Amino acid sequence: MGCRLIGAMLVAAALLGGARGMAADQAGEFDLYVLALSWTPTWCAIEGDARNAAQCEEGAGYGLTLHGLWPQYEAGWPSYCSTSARGPNDRMTAQMVDIMGSSGLAWHQWRKHGVCSGLSAEDYFALSRLAYEAVVMPEVLTALDRPVRLPAQVVEEALREANPNLADGGVVTTCRDGRVQELRVCLTRDLVPRNCPADMGRDCSLREALFDPIR
Repeated sequence: MGCRLIGAMLVAAALLGGARGMAADQAGEFDLYVLALSWTPTWCAIEGDARNAAQCEEGAGYGLTLHGLWPQYEAGWPSYCSTSARGPNDRMTAQMVDIMGSSGLAWHQWRKHGVCSGLSAEDYFALSRLAYEAVVMPEVLTALDRPVRLPAQVVEEALREANPNLADGGVVTTCRDGRVQELRVCLTRDLVPRNCPADMGRDCSLREALFDPIR
């Protein structure tokens, strides 16, 4: 087979693979959910304070808040799916402020992740709240009254102690800028705890992660 023919075949294969890669994710086609729980004081220290975000004010009381409920594949995840569902109105996003911190985040989560759920905006937010409220927030974290440095794994262990139903491999802890950032809980489409896919990566391994108290 000539070099030109081989080259043409390789180019065609690359174009075909690229076309598949650019295909839009389909709403409702996914394998599991990831419940992303953010430690708000970390977000405030890294981003929120500079934005004068309301959830970062003293006395706001936000700890582990809902970052989002994300449809996920066993490998990878969908986002910005095409959907015929109408976007949420102001009332819907405002009703999520108590667990998400801002209506803007609620809107963004719908636009990026909720559209891939195959649900209406109202049902997606209802399911997100159901998943969030099923998690018992560790009292040892909410009662903290001063910044501490600790192994990031300790925060995950506190969540597991408060929620013994979580799967052994069903939580991934993330860090950012030397701080504990998020706890990501893997759930079936029926919101039953399950192990996380391998491509979600490993837990944050920081031994002295900074952890700030609730404001």
